[in-house]
Amino acid sequence: MAGKGEAPLFEMLRERGFQIAFHGHAEAILSFEFHDSMVDLERVLSDFSIPIEEIIAGGGGEARGTQRLRHSLEKLGWKKMTFTVEKTINKVTRESQSHQVDHVLTFPTGVALALEIEWNNKDPFFDRDLENFKRLHADGAISVGFIVTRGSALQDGLPSLVRRFCDEHAIDSFEDLVRWGVTPTARQREQVMARAQRSRNQAPFREAFSDLFVSDKFGEATTHWRKLEDRVRRGVGNPCPLVLIGLPLSTISFG
Repeated sequence: MAGKGEAPLFEMLRERGFQIAFHGHAEAILSFEFHDSMVDLERVLSDFSIPIEEIIAGGGGEARGTQRLRHSLEKLGWKKMTFTVEKTINKVTRESQSHQVDHVLTFPTGVALALEIEWNNKDPFFDRDLENFKRLHADGAISVGFIVTRGSALQDGLPSLVRRFCDEHAIDSFEDLVRWGVTPTARQREQVMARAQRSRNQAPFREAFSDLFVSDKFGEATTHWRKLEDRVRRGVGNPCPLVLIGLPLSTISFG
């Protein structure tokens, strides 16, 4: 839904392969009250990319590219904020709860939008984010909550991306990996060599390493679209209006 004469929200992101899902009238709220801010957010997300080298050398954790995205959001006014909700009786505080959100955009009216980036955490972090949004919305602190994570195509395509890196840089040994800042553990070395040296269905070193790297660092139990969608479908975070944003395969850049 968009305002009169305006393009639908995040249309450019959809064209680039981003997964976008609105829940709880989030699209209507954002279209009519925060359209200009959403245009700015769309531009920042559209420009976001992570070189494959940072994925490999970073070992799967928060890449420098994700940190750059955080800095770009901060420049737009999406600041880290701690919300403190207190219950008082006769001016005496009886209960106090704090909720920290990494990116909050506030407006002169007191309205706020909250956003979390879950690039590669353990998937229970989604529960934390959604429950925080639910409580903050119930208390009138935020209007809409956003979560940015790896989209389905990116999650499924990671093995081929890592394999492409290995092919382009002729990675055929653990010594070749060290040049790129990768030092496999004893367990990882054993598992790679077990696949590369088995008598039947032997896998090339590059394939064995790529599969293990992705399984270890970006497995099903980490934060990605399917895990997020499953929670929202079960009602976690409801009734806070939500925007789910899945990063596309093109987020990872080569060359």
